[in-house]
Amino acid sequence: MIQPTRPRLLGDFVREDAESFPLHKQWTEQQYLALDTNRLVELNDGKIEVLPMPTQWHQMIALFLYEQLRAITREHRLGLTLAAPLRIRLWPGKFREPDVVFMLAANKSRRGDQFWDRADLVMEVVSDDDPPRDLVTKRDEYAKSGIAEYWIVDPRDCSIRVLTLAADTNPGVYREMACYALGQMAESVLLPVFRVELSQVFDETREF
Repeated sequence: MIQPTRPRLLGDFVREDAESFPLHKQWTEQQYLALDTNRLVELNDGKIEVLPMPTQWHQMIALFLYEQLRAITREHRLGLTLAAPLRIRLWPGKFREPDVVFMLAANKSRRGDQFWDRADLVMEVVSDDDPPRDLVTKRDEYAKSGIAEYWIVDPRDCSIRVLTLAADTNPGVYREMACYALGQMAESVLLPVFRVELSQVFDETREF
């Protein structure tokens, strides 16, 4: 006996199509937020962008930075630090999932269960598959959205760039405060108590 079909609700759409992520359709924020998947998926002005699975080395770097930042922000009760996957809405229709995100306690009202409305500091570990995405595209987007500080962590040359908003001269644009190399200690401008040694960040022998 043929079973009658029923209208496909949003939940049905998500369950049936979450793995295919039709790139040709125009996605709404509601449809995007309803996705139930373990993949990193971003919304770019109505278009879905499925990110490649991170490598072990990528994850080791990102989680080390998350643990270091979380420890110091908890100790000083500065705010909340989380790691991907976590949706950050830069502006309506634009969602990204940075590797590490931090929100000041004073801006707690911008945090939600489904997503955060921007952040105060974000970190991205540069991916081998598309470096310009982290170096150029997201640099412009994070600055435009008003995220105060952006760390670009590049395993290719073991460097960390710390960028801050240049509100006094060119609003919505980052200026590079420093580009740190091995043997140096990267320092946050937004959180002066946070410093991290690059030799530890890029220590490939680290297991625990």
